[in-house]
Amino acid sequence: METIIDILLDTITDGIKILPFLFVTYLLMELLEKHTKDRVGDIVRKAGKLGPLWGAILGAVPQCGFSAAASNLYAGRVISVGTIIAIFLSTSDEMLPLMISEHYPASKILPILGLKALIGMIYGFIVDIAADKTRAIRHQMREDFRIEELCEREHCHCDDEEESVLKSAFIHTLHIFIYVLVLTLILNAVIEFMGEDVIKSVIMAYPLAGHLIAGLIGLIPNCAASIIITEIYMEGMISLGTMMSGLLVGAGIGLLVLFRVNPEVKRNIHITAILYFCGVTAGGFIDIISRILG
Repeated sequence: METIIDILLDTITDGIKILPFLFVTYLLMELLEKHTKDRVGDIVRKAGKLGPLWGAILGAVPQCGFSAAASNLYAGRVISVGTIIAIFLSTSDEMLPLMISEHYPASKILPILGLKALIGMIYGFIVDIAADKTRAIRHQMREDFRIEELCEREHCHCDDEEESVLKSAFIHTLHIFIYVLVLTLILNAVIEFMGEDVIKSVIMAYPLAGHLIAGLIGLIPNCAASIIITEIYMEGMISLGTMMSGLLVGAGIGLLVLFRVNPEVKRNIHITAILYFCGVTAGGFIDIISRILG
């Protein structure tokens, strides 16, 4: 019974953490729609090329909510696929608070944060360049995007003109919050009953496949994944590159939200595959460079 209560409390705590970010994201999208109207497409096209740069910088802020915000913005075609990849890769999730609480040296923390942001920016620009033609067509098709499209998918009927911006944003936030809360509860229960030690042993048992395994763990849409990977690294059980593979892939609940708000399932799967590939290859390169220099 005590375990079940702990799981429920952890789930509620995780959910409450992302509420402000979800609400602010929807509120900004509502305001964007309300005040810019047809100028939205022009604004996005002008600012879009620098998206991976700003996405990587903002993604490095230690919290789970920004990745969820990025998923909503991508679903509305406010940011490019390269930008959401940059944000997902640079998101530090629970790594920074954990390292600080363990009195990990700042001289080691800051380079890790900087490296994640740099990798996110580089891969973000590469993805945008590679997908330039596809993205251009997609933006032409969706340049008339309105927040009503999310309303239609959510069946919230909050797109009526008489409804306030705050009410619309609140309804969207409530819907996605319930979705995340239920899935987070399931994930927390699985992790609790399997035990973190089991997950740790999996990584340690297959050192040659450490990057691939760490990346798979990083895909778990829960803050616990980054905590496990960070703890193993600080205990000296895995290399810096292996840790980076897991943390780069880990995007908190960003992927959960992406699959919820973006109706293009194949596109979501492609983004997940790109994220995994970028994180694992970057981690591998880090270890190769470390061996050469070390």
